[in-house]
Amino acid sequence: MTALFDLDPARTALLTIDLQNDFLHPDGTYGRAGQTAEAIAALPDRIRPVRDALRTSGGTYISAQFTLVPGPGGEPLISPHLKTLRPFLAKGDFAPGAWGHCLVDALAPADYTIEKVAYSAFYQTRFEFILRKTGIEALIVGGIVTNGGVASTLRDAHLRDIPTVMLRDGCAAFRQDDHDATLQALRTVTAQETCASVRAWLEETT
Repeated sequence: MTALFDLDPARTALLTIDLQNDFLHPDGTYGRAGQTAEAIAALPDRIRPVRDALRTSGGTYISAQFTLVPGPGGEPLISPHLKTLRPFLAKGDFAPGAWGHCLVDALAPADYTIEKVAYSAFYQTRFEFILRKTGIEALIVGGIVTNGGVASTLRDAHLRDIPTVMLRDGCAAFRQDDHDATLQALRTVTAQETCASVRAWLEETT
């Protein structure tokens, strides 16, 4: 497994998963439905210094954003399992170009944005095209939820032999036990560091 200190910052991207208004903002889809968690709300301010340090070191920031594709009349295409899990999802939620779909203000703008329709940032997206065209060879990953989009993306990167560093405190879930169990489950898949340790490493390289 590649260690943090083996990475070239200029060929590394910070990838955040689903840090969008509809997930995090009180006026977003999840906020209106009462689906919130303090650990999730704290992520943008915790991750921002890592983003800034990586950009100073010549790295790239990519935001992967969950998307509900609008059908005729604007009704979203929603997978049955998701509709059962989140029955409050409705017309206009997570729609491309809408305020709720956007990256939260604390992290905007990203250098590149990926619209994703499932958990993984790799599944049926332009992510790998961006990695190839920009020469990015490794990923630092944070976002939500630890046991969903974050875990799926890290596993897909692992299958592709892309080195990753997971931000232990730059990820969160709606339940702390889900977060903790996922960190344990991914210990053979990805290196794991704190936001502070990654920031310190980046600052030492500049």
